[in-house]
Amino acid sequence: MLSNDILRSVRYILKANNTDLARILALGNVDATPEQIAIWLRKEEEEGFQRCPDIVLSSFLNGLIYEKRGKDEAAPALTAERRLNNNIVLKKLRIAFSLKTDDILAILIGQLFRVSMPEITAMMRAPDHKNFRECGDQFMRYFLRGLAAREHAAK
Repeated sequence: MLSNDILRSVRYILKANNTDLARILALGNVDATPEQIAIWLRKEEEEGFQRCPDIVLSSFLNGLIYEKRGKDEAAPALTAERRLNNNIVLKKLRIAFSLKTDDILAILIGQLFRVSMPEITAMMRAPDHKNFRECGDQFMRYFLRGLAAREHAAK
């Protein structure tokens, strides 16, 4: 999935505005203006579309972890990945929203997406593990949609 689509989805999940996103990005050590964020939130077919760099999305997700769970001064700072894939995004969202594997399964079942517990745990493994499974775009879309439904129902 495009980083822009993920950023747009997470913004919807949080019910945040561009200023809120800039604040979360600052927690991840990226300075961005609300105007720059507005450009990244545009859809691909819109005029002025600009791709959101992976390192910016990674820093945003790190900032989201700090926002939701607090920053542990004793722990080493989270590093921003230069290349993101859906598995890394899934892991960071899982940490930020304090989700267990059962929660992810429930979110996807609520979206009528058929997946098993071993499939989800395989996506959480290291890429060089023999049982690693790549997280596809369809899985990520259903997960983001289900997470939005869960977060909005909780409020």
